[in-house]
Amino acid sequence: MSIAPALLLLAAATVPPGFTMERTGSIDDFAYFEGGWNTVQHREVTAPDGTKSWSDFPATLCAQAYLGGGSTVDELWMPQQKRAGLTLRLFDREKRQWSVYWVNSVTGRLDPVPVVGGFQGQRGEFYAQDTVNGRPAKVRYLWTLKDRDHARWEQALSFDDKTWETNWIADFTRGDAARLCRSGRPVR
Repeated sequence: MSIAPALLLLAAATVPPGFTMERTGSIDDFAYFEGGWNTVQHREVTAPDGTKSWSDFPATLCAQAYLGGGSTVDELWMPQQKRAGLTLRLFDREKRQWSVYWVNSVTGRLDPVPVVGGFQGQRGEFYAQDTVNGRPAKVRYLWTLKDRDHARWEQALSFDDKTWETNWIADFTRGDAARLCRSGRPVR
């Protein structure tokens, strides 16, 4: 085996399954999400002693497209936590790739490292290299469009470059935007 194929095999062995910063999509990928959604969030919680458990809570999401579909903004309102999050998605028409940014109401800061990617059919994959709690990590967002009115989002992290650890899952059911949203934001 020559050195070049050996280096490719080594490089492939140092990232978790599926990881790529080259995945592409379409400007219409997030048109599906416009409107109002009811959601159940399932988030991993780590206690001070290091034990992990899961917390389930409801939320409402309202999404709108801008710039001819090349940008989408959604706000997620989590009433039990008394906090919100905002997702900004930007479509790079030349690369045919989405960059997805997150802002939470606790910090009020835009996460500077987007996940990038797109959809192939009913499945969207988005990846980033980031730092989580001071540790280098790979990040993966998976979207699964189940049918016209149901979707699932999953966030996973890899600290070992071999495996993914899912730490947040959200199941979405399309709702009545006239009841759930006001001026594109969740009704509080």
